[in-house]
Amino acid sequence: MGQLIRIREMEQSLDQATAAIKQLKTALNAYQAAQPSIAMLSAYLGSDDWRQDLADDERGLFPPNLKRGVLSEDAIWNLLENNRELLEQMQNLANQLLQKSL
Repeated sequence: MGQLIRIREMEQSLDQATAAIKQLKTALNAYQAAQPSIAMLSAYLGSDDWRQDLADDERGLFPPNLKRGVLSEDAIWNLLENNRELLEQMQNLANQLLQKSL
């Protein structure tokens, strides 16, 4: 009976790990594809264009239904901080996994 339990547990682990890896691969592909947008937003924040866009928004020159989250410093800054934290987390995970495999 111990073998059956072990095989079932191993199958459950295989299914769980396979699903997690598939999800992570999809997420990493999307994350990698977003990097040019992240770089663009990083360059935009605090730039002359950003300052001009903010000033024009404050003067009411844009339509009221225009999304303007990029004009708040917090939205882009939070995105960049989350990106940095995620990169750090991925690096730490990679280091931990490499240490275990050595």
